[in-house]
Amino acid sequence: MSHDETVRLNLNGRQAADTTGQRDPEVVPKAERRRYTTEYKLRILAEADVSTQPGQIGALLRREGLYHSLLDKWRKQRREGTLQALAAHRRGPKVDPLAVENARLRRENERLQKRVQRAETIIEVQKKLSLLLGLTTDATENDA
Repeated sequence: MSHDETVRLNLNGRQAADTTGQRDPEVVPKAERRRYTTEYKLRILAEADVSTQPGQIGALLRREGLYHSLLDKWRKQRREGTLQALAAHRRGPKVDPLAVENARLRRENERLQKRVQRAETIIEVQKKLSLLLGLTTDATENDA
């Protein structure tokens, strides 16, 4: 780029427009909402609770990039005993453990029934083959 060309930068430091007035076609991704784990919340609350010197809580909040209102909200949740509100919940319908066990037992039953059917077919074929070959045993004579 020569010295006579001027380039304006937007707040992100990207090229916003050049001398011809064309904009940068790159799309800046949308910021995502931060999510805090229960362990993180409890750790921050514990650090804030042991802070005794003036300015320690402010330093903690600046270091972690948090607002005081979040700290108040987390303290209220802890005080009310809503630790479940701090814990991550699985969304959607709740899974019934009896239904899961029932489905597992049905699948196992079907699998075992197929194995029994195969075994019975093999036994029948063996009996017929032994009769054709004239290999009779006490067990085949009793079945016939």
